[in-house]
Amino acid sequence: MMRTDVRFALLNLIPAVLYAGFIIMSFTMMGGPTAAAWWLACSLGAGLWLATGILRTVALRRNWFALGTGALLARLTASVVVGAFVVQFAVRVVIETADMLGFYRLPPSDTYGVREAIVYAVQVALILWLWVAAWAGWHLLRHRRQSEMARLRAESQSNALELDALRARLNPHFVFNALNNVRALINEEPGRAREVVTRLSNILRHALEHSQRESASLGEELAVVDDYLAVESVHYEERLKVHRDIARDALDAQLPPMLLQLLVENAIKHGIARTPGGGELGVSAWRHQGKLAIEVSNPGRVEHSGRGHGVGLAYLRARLAREPGSDFHLQQNGPRVLARLEIAQ
Repeated sequence: MMRTDVRFALLNLIPAVLYAGFIIMSFTMMGGPTAAAWWLACSLGAGLWLATGILRTVALRRNWFALGTGALLARLTASVVVGAFVVQFAVRVVIETADMLGFYRLPPSDTYGVREAIVYAVQVALILWLWVAAWAGWHLLRHRRQSEMARLRAESQSNALELDALRARLNPHFVFNALNNVRALINEEPGRAREVVTRLSNILRHALEHSQRESASLGEELAVVDDYLAVESVHYEERLKVHRDIARDALDAQLPPMLLQLLVENAIKHGIARTPGGGELGVSAWRHQGKLAIEVSNPGRVEHSGRGHGVGLAYLRARLAREPGSDFHLQQNGPRVLARLEIAQ
Protein backbone atom coordinates (compact mmCIF):
# COMPACT_ATOMS: atom_id res chain seq x y z
CA MET A 1 0.00 0.00 0.00
CA MET A 2 2.83 2.39 0.84
CA ARG A 3 4.52 1.79 -2.51
CA THR A 4 1.22 2.41 -4.30
CA ASP A 5 0.74 5.71 -2.44
CA VAL A 6 4.25 6.88 -3.33
CA ARG A 7 3.79 5.93 -6.98
CA PHE A 8 0.48 7.78 -7.11
CA ALA A 9 1.98 10.86 -5.43
CA LEU A 10 4.74 10.97 -8.07
CA LEU A 11 2.38 10.43 -10.97
CA ASN A 12 -0.01 12.98 -9.55
CA LEU A 13 2.71 15.60 -9.89
CA ILE A 14 2.27 15.48 -13.66
CA PRO A 15 -1.21 17.10 -13.86
CA ALA A 16 -0.23 19.58 -11.10
CA VAL A 17 2.88 20.68 -13.01
CA LEU A 18 0.96 20.81 -16.29
CA TYR A 19 -1.71 23.04 -14.74
CA ALA A 20 0.91 25.34 -13.23
CA GLY A 21 2.60 25.48 -16.65
CA PHE A 22 -0.72 26.33 -18.27
CA ILE A 23 -1.13 29.31 -15.92
CA ILE A 24 2.37 30.56 -16.69
CA MET A 25 1.76 30.14 -20.42
CA SER A 26 -1.50 32.09 -20.14
CA PHE A 27 0.28 35.00 -18.44
CA THR A 28 3.04 34.81 -21.05
CA MET A 29 0.50 35.23 -23.87
CA MET A 30 -0.91 38.27 -22.03
CA GLY A 31 2.44 40.09 -21.74
CA GLY A 32 4.75 37.93 -19.68
CA PRO A 33 4.54 36.20 -16.28
CA THR A 34 5.10 38.32 -13.24
CA ALA A 35 6.30 37.24 -9.83
CA ALA A 36 2.64 37.13 -8.75
CA ALA A 37 1.88 34.79 -11.65
CA TRP A 38 4.65 32.43 -10.59
CA TRP A 39 3.44 32.42 -6.99
CA LEU A 40 -0.14 31.84 -8.17
CA ALA A 41 0.83 29.00 -10.50
CA CYS A 42 3.05 27.21 -7.99
CA SER A 43 0.64 27.56 -5.08
CA LEU A 44 -2.33 26.41 -7.17
CA GLY A 45 -0.41 23.42 -8.50
CA ALA A 46 0.73 22.45 -5.00
CA GLY A 47 -2.76 22.96 -3.57
CA LEU A 48 -4.40 20.78 -6.21
CA TRP A 49 -1.73 18.13 -5.76
CA LEU A 50 -2.39 17.98 -2.01
CA ALA A 51 -6.18 18.12 -2.38
CA THR A 52 -6.32 15.30 -4.91
CA GLY A 53 -3.97 13.17 -2.83
CA ILE A 54 -6.08 13.66 0.30
CA LEU A 55 -9.31 12.97 -1.60
CA ARG A 56 -7.90 9.73 -3.01
CA THR A 57 -6.69 8.58 0.42
CA VAL A 58 -10.04 9.25 2.08
CA ALA A 59 -12.01 7.61 -0.75
CA LEU A 60 -9.93 4.43 -0.64
CA ARG A 61 -9.61 4.07 3.12
CA ARG A 62 -13.33 4.60 3.66
CA ASN A 63 -14.14 2.29 0.76
CA TRP A 64 -16.34 4.76 -1.13
CA PHE A 65 -16.24 2.71 -4.30
CA ALA A 66 -18.12 -0.10 -2.58
CA LEU A 67 -21.09 2.27 -2.17
CA GLY A 68 -23.91 2.75 -4.62
CA THR A 69 -23.57 5.16 -7.53
CA GLY A 70 -25.64 7.88 -5.84
CA ALA A 71 -23.74 7.74 -2.56
CA LEU A 72 -20.39 7.73 -4.37
CA LEU A 73 -21.29 10.77 -6.52
CA ALA A 74 -22.59 12.62 -3.45
CA ARG A 75 -19.34 12.10 -1.56
CA LEU A 76 -17.16 13.00 -4.53
CA THR A 77 -19.20 16.14 -5.22
CA ALA A 78 -19.04 17.27 -1.60
CA SER A 79 -15.29 16.60 -1.54
CA VAL A 80 -14.73 18.63 -4.72
CA VAL A 81 -16.75 21.60 -3.41
CA VAL A 82 -15.03 21.62 -0.01
CA GLY A 83 -11.62 21.02 -1.58
CA ALA A 84 -12.10 23.87 -4.08
CA PHE A 85 -12.89 26.43 -1.36
CA VAL A 86 -10.02 25.21 0.83
CA VAL A 87 -7.52 25.33 -2.06
CA GLN A 88 -8.46 28.79 -3.28
CA PHE A 89 -8.45 30.14 0.27
CA ALA A 90 -5.03 28.57 0.93
CA VAL A 91 -3.69 30.01 -2.35
CA ARG A 92 -4.96 33.44 -1.40
CA VAL A 93 -3.24 33.18 1.97
CA VAL A 94 0.04 32.26 0.26
CA ILE A 95 -0.22 35.15 -2.20
CA GLU A 96 -1.03 37.76 0.43
CA THR A 97 1.69 36.38 2.74
CA ALA A 98 4.24 36.67 -0.08
CA ASP A 99 3.06 40.23 -0.69
CA MET A 100 3.48 41.10 2.99
CA LEU A 101 6.99 39.62 3.01
CA GLY A 102 7.93 41.76 0.05
CA PHE A 103 8.46 39.05 -2.56
CA TYR A 104 6.24 41.09 -4.91
CA ARG A 105 3.47 43.66 -4.78
CA LEU A 106 -0.14 42.96 -5.53
CA PRO A 107 -1.67 45.56 -7.86
CA PRO A 108 -3.79 48.23 -6.10
CA SER A 109 -6.81 47.06 -8.07
CA ASP A 110 -6.64 43.59 -6.58
CA THR A 111 -9.64 42.79 -4.41
CA TYR A 112 -10.73 39.67 -2.61
CA GLY A 113 -14.22 39.32 -1.22
CA VAL A 114 -17.07 36.81 -1.17
CA ARG A 115 -17.73 37.20 -4.90
CA GLU A 116 -14.08 36.66 -5.78
CA ALA A 117 -13.83 33.68 -3.43
CA ILE A 118 -16.81 32.00 -5.10
CA VAL A 119 -15.48 32.69 -8.62
CA TYR A 120 -12.02 31.34 -7.76
CA ALA A 121 -13.55 28.29 -6.01
CA VAL A 122 -15.66 27.49 -9.08
CA GLN A 123 -12.54 27.65 -11.26
CA VAL A 124 -10.66 25.32 -8.91
CA ALA A 125 -13.71 23.02 -8.66
CA LEU A 126 -13.74 22.60 -12.44
CA ILE A 127 -10.11 21.50 -12.40
CA LEU A 128 -10.77 19.14 -9.48
CA TRP A 129 -13.78 17.66 -11.25
CA LEU A 130 -11.71 16.89 -14.33
CA TRP A 131 -9.18 15.11 -12.13
CA VAL A 132 -11.86 13.27 -10.13
CA ALA A 133 -13.66 12.15 -13.31
CA ALA A 134 -10.44 10.77 -14.77
CA TRP A 135 -9.22 9.07 -11.57
CA ALA A 136 -12.60 7.78 -10.37
CA GLY A 137 -13.44 6.46 -13.84
CA TRP A 138 -10.12 4.64 -14.04
CA HIS A 139 -10.52 3.27 -10.50
CA LEU A 140 -14.07 2.07 -11.18
CA LEU A 141 -12.95 0.24 -14.31
CA ARG A 142 -10.06 -1.30 -12.38
CA HIS A 143 -12.35 -2.25 -9.48
CA ARG A 144 -14.86 -3.80 -11.88
CA ARG A 145 -12.13 -5.73 -13.64
CA GLN A 146 -10.79 -7.03 -10.31
CA SER A 147 -14.30 -8.00 -9.21
CA GLU A 148 -14.85 -9.85 -12.46
CA MET A 149 -11.52 -11.64 -12.08
CA ALA A 150 -12.41 -12.58 -8.49
CA ARG A 151 -15.77 -13.91 -9.67
CA LEU A 152 -14.12 -15.94 -12.42
CA ARG A 153 -11.55 -17.31 -9.97
CA ALA A 154 -14.35 -18.31 -7.57
CA GLU A 155 -16.26 -19.98 -10.40
CA SER A 156 -13.10 -21.74 -11.53
CA GLN A 157 -12.44 -22.98 -7.99
CA SER A 158 -16.03 -24.13 -7.64
CA ASN A 159 -15.93 -25.91 -10.99
CA ALA A 160 -12.65 -27.54 -10.03
CA LEU A 161 -14.16 -28.76 -6.75
CA GLU A 162 -17.23 -30.05 -8.55
CA LEU A 163 -15.01 -31.84 -11.06
CA ASP A 164 -13.01 -33.34 -8.21
CA ALA A 165 -16.22 -34.38 -6.50
CA LEU A 166 -17.46 -35.94 -9.73
CA ARG A 167 -14.18 -37.80 -10.07
CA ALA A 168 -14.59 -38.95 -6.48
CA ARG A 169 -18.03 -40.34 -7.39
CA LEU A 170 -16.34 -42.21 -10.24
CA ASN A 171 -13.48 -43.37 -8.01
CA PRO A 172 -11.71 -46.14 -9.95
CA HIS A 173 -11.12 -48.16 -6.78
CA PHE A 174 -14.83 -48.12 -5.97
CA VAL A 175 -15.77 -49.08 -9.55
CA PHE A 176 -13.09 -51.78 -9.75
CA ASN A 177 -14.13 -53.26 -6.41
CA ALA A 178 -17.75 -53.24 -7.50
CA LEU A 179 -16.94 -54.94 -10.80
CA ASN A 180 -14.79 -57.54 -9.09
CA ASN A 181 -17.60 -58.25 -6.65
CA VAL A 182 -20.03 -58.60 -9.56
CA ARG A 183 -17.67 -61.05 -11.25
CA ALA A 184 -17.51 -63.10 -8.06
CA LEU A 185 -21.32 -63.12 -7.80
CA ILE A 186 -22.08 -64.02 -11.40
CA ASN A 187 -21.63 -67.76 -10.90
CA GLU A 188 -22.73 -68.01 -7.28
CA GLU A 189 -25.59 -65.49 -7.11
CA PRO A 190 -26.45 -64.24 -10.63
CA GLY A 191 -29.59 -62.50 -9.42
CA ARG A 192 -27.66 -60.49 -6.87
CA ALA A 193 -24.99 -59.75 -9.48
CA ARG A 194 -27.65 -58.21 -11.76
CA GLU A 195 -28.94 -56.15 -8.83
CA VAL A 196 -25.44 -54.79 -8.08
CA VAL A 197 -24.95 -53.86 -11.75
CA THR A 198 -28.27 -52.01 -11.72
CA ARG A 199 -27.43 -50.13 -8.55
CA LEU A 200 -23.95 -49.29 -9.83
CA SER A 201 -25.53 -47.94 -13.01
CA ASN A 202 -27.86 -45.77 -10.89
CA ILE A 203 -24.91 -44.37 -8.96
CA LEU A 204 -22.96 -43.48 -12.10
CA ARG A 205 -26.03 -41.90 -13.72
CA HIS A 206 -26.64 -39.85 -10.59
CA ALA A 207 -23.02 -38.66 -10.56
CA LEU A 208 -23.23 -37.54 -14.18
CA GLU A 209 -26.73 -36.03 -14.17
CA HIS A 210 -27.68 -34.86 -10.70
CA SER A 211 -24.40 -33.02 -10.10
CA GLN A 212 -25.56 -30.43 -12.65
CA ARG A 213 -28.74 -29.64 -10.71
CA GLU A 214 -29.03 -26.93 -8.09
CA SER A 215 -31.07 -29.02 -5.70
CA ALA A 216 -32.70 -32.40 -5.19
CA SER A 217 -35.17 -33.78 -2.70
CA LEU A 218 -33.99 -35.77 0.30
CA GLY A 219 -35.99 -38.72 -1.01
CA GLU A 220 -34.02 -38.69 -4.28
CA GLU A 221 -30.71 -38.47 -2.47
CA LEU A 222 -31.66 -41.31 -0.11
CA ALA A 223 -32.46 -43.50 -3.12
CA VAL A 224 -28.94 -42.96 -4.44
CA VAL A 225 -27.47 -43.61 -0.98
CA ASP A 226 -29.42 -46.88 -0.86
CA ASP A 227 -27.84 -47.88 -4.18
CA TYR A 228 -24.39 -46.97 -2.90
CA LEU A 229 -24.82 -48.88 0.36
CA ALA A 230 -26.14 -51.91 -1.50
CA VAL A 231 -22.99 -52.00 -3.66
CA GLU A 232 -20.70 -51.45 -0.68
CA SER A 233 -22.46 -54.13 1.36
CA VAL A 234 -21.19 -56.71 -1.11
CA HIS A 235 -17.65 -55.63 -0.32
CA TYR A 236 -17.96 -55.14 3.46
CA GLU A 237 -20.63 -57.82 4.10
CA GLU A 238 -21.32 -58.10 7.85
CA ARG A 239 -18.83 -55.32 8.66
CA LEU A 240 -21.30 -52.71 7.41
CA LYS A 241 -24.49 -52.25 9.39
CA VAL A 242 -26.85 -49.38 8.63
CA HIS A 243 -29.36 -47.66 10.93
CA ARG A 244 -31.73 -45.14 9.36
CA ASP A 245 -34.03 -42.70 11.13
CA ILE A 246 -35.68 -40.48 8.52
CA ALA A 247 -38.66 -38.31 9.39
CA ARG A 248 -41.43 -38.68 6.80
CA ASP A 249 -42.03 -34.94 6.51
CA ALA A 250 -38.36 -34.43 5.58
CA LEU A 251 -38.43 -36.50 2.39
CA ASP A 252 -39.50 -33.57 0.20
CA ALA A 253 -36.94 -31.16 1.71
CA GLN A 254 -34.40 -29.80 -0.77
CA LEU A 255 -30.61 -29.99 -0.56
CA PRO A 256 -27.70 -29.67 -3.01
CA PRO A 257 -27.19 -32.93 -4.93
CA MET A 258 -24.50 -35.38 -3.80
CA LEU A 259 -23.99 -33.89 -0.33
CA LEU A 260 -25.67 -36.72 1.56
CA GLN A 261 -23.81 -39.30 -0.50
CA LEU A 262 -20.57 -37.47 0.23
CA LEU A 263 -21.18 -37.77 3.97
CA VAL A 264 -22.03 -41.47 3.70
CA GLU A 265 -18.98 -42.21 1.57
CA ASN A 266 -16.78 -40.27 3.96
CA ALA A 267 -18.20 -42.21 6.92
CA ILE A 268 -17.50 -45.55 5.26
CA LYS A 269 -14.05 -44.63 3.95
CA HIS A 270 -12.75 -43.04 7.17
CA GLY A 271 -14.86 -44.94 9.69
CA ILE A 272 -16.15 -48.37 8.76
CA ALA A 273 -13.18 -49.29 6.56
CA ARG A 274 -10.64 -48.31 9.23
CA THR A 275 -12.41 -49.96 12.17
CA PRO A 276 -11.56 -53.63 12.85
CA GLY A 277 -14.78 -55.55 12.48
CA GLY A 278 -16.53 -52.58 10.89
CA GLY A 279 -19.46 -51.00 12.67
CA GLU A 280 -22.78 -49.23 12.35
CA LEU A 281 -23.40 -46.36 9.97
CA GLY A 282 -26.16 -44.07 11.21
CA VAL A 283 -28.20 -41.78 8.92
CA SER A 284 -30.84 -39.48 10.41
CA ALA A 285 -32.83 -36.60 8.93
CA TRP A 286 -35.61 -34.33 10.16
CA ARG A 287 -36.94 -30.79 9.84
CA HIS A 288 -36.05 -28.31 12.57
CA GLN A 289 -36.80 -24.56 12.76
CA GLY A 290 -37.06 -24.05 9.02
CA LYS A 291 -34.04 -26.21 8.23
CA LEU A 292 -33.36 -29.74 7.06
CA ALA A 293 -31.10 -31.40 9.63
CA ILE A 294 -29.05 -34.43 8.58
CA GLU A 295 -26.72 -36.47 10.78
CA VAL A 296 -24.37 -39.20 9.60
CA SER A 297 -22.39 -41.07 12.26
CA ASN A 298 -19.73 -43.75 12.16
CA PRO A 299 -17.15 -45.35 14.48
CA GLY A 300 -13.72 -43.71 14.50
CA ARG A 301 -11.90 -40.53 15.45
CA VAL A 302 -11.89 -37.02 13.99
CA GLU A 303 -8.52 -35.74 12.84
CA HIS A 304 -6.91 -33.20 15.20
CA SER A 305 -7.48 -30.40 12.66
CA GLY A 306 -11.21 -31.04 12.91
CA ARG A 307 -11.56 -30.10 9.24
CA GLY A 308 -12.47 -33.46 7.84
CA HIS A 309 -10.96 -35.51 5.07
CA GLY A 310 -10.18 -35.10 1.40
CA VAL A 311 -11.85 -33.55 -1.59
CA GLY A 312 -15.38 -34.60 -0.68
CA LEU A 313 -15.76 -32.46 2.44
CA ALA A 314 -13.86 -29.58 0.82
CA TYR A 315 -16.44 -29.61 -1.95
CA LEU A 316 -19.25 -29.85 0.60
CA ARG A 317 -18.05 -26.77 2.49
CA ALA A 318 -17.55 -24.79 -0.74
CA ARG A 319 -21.03 -25.77 -1.91
CA LEU A 320 -22.62 -24.77 1.39
CA ALA A 321 -20.96 -21.34 1.12
CA ARG A 322 -23.51 -20.66 -1.63
CA GLU A 323 -26.43 -21.68 0.62
CA PRO A 324 -27.34 -18.84 3.07
CA GLY A 325 -28.31 -20.10 6.50
CA SER A 326 -26.76 -23.54 6.00
CA ASP A 327 -24.03 -25.06 8.14
CA PHE A 328 -21.86 -28.15 8.62
CA HIS A 329 -20.08 -29.56 11.66
CA LEU A 330 -17.84 -32.59 12.08
CA GLN A 331 -17.23 -33.56 15.71
CA GLN A 332 -16.28 -36.39 18.04
CA ASN A 333 -19.20 -37.91 19.90
CA GLY A 334 -17.76 -40.51 22.27
CA PRO A 335 -16.35 -43.40 20.24
CA ARG A 336 -18.14 -42.18 17.12
CA VAL A 337 -17.72 -39.35 14.60
CA LEU A 338 -20.81 -37.23 14.00
CA ALA A 339 -21.30 -35.17 10.83
CA ARG A 340 -24.22 -32.74 11.10
CA LEU A 341 -25.53 -30.89 8.07
CA GLU A 342 -28.19 -28.16 8.15
CA ILE A 343 -29.79 -26.82 4.96
CA ALA A 344 -32.07 -23.79 5.06
CA GLN A 345 -35.46 -24.47 3.44
